[in-house]
Amino acid sequence: MNKAKLIEDVASKAHLTKKQVEAVIETILQTIMDTLKAGESVTLAGFGTFSAKVRHARKGVNPQKPSEKIDIPEVTIPKFKSGKALKDALKNK
Repeated sequence: MNKAKLIEDVASKAHLTKKQVEAVIETILQTIMDTLKAGESVTLAGFGTFSAKVRHARKGVNPQKPSEKIDIPEVTIPKFKSGKALKDALKNK
């Protein structure tokens, strides 16, 4: 499912226009991103937790020249941990 299909499904189930649903989804996504940028996590009870994790700098190998070592810089990555209700829903397909 892509974003357009999600908007369409939510609009039909909630009896709202696609524009209204799109605005809500965009706001939710932007709020989650802003919260993660601020170093906090977002927990949706039963669904899961979004958080930001720092992947520390490390040494790596250049795949084109295996004998050459490269430095991989520190980077912040998004992380998602699923909640119990989501796990249970997927177990009981």
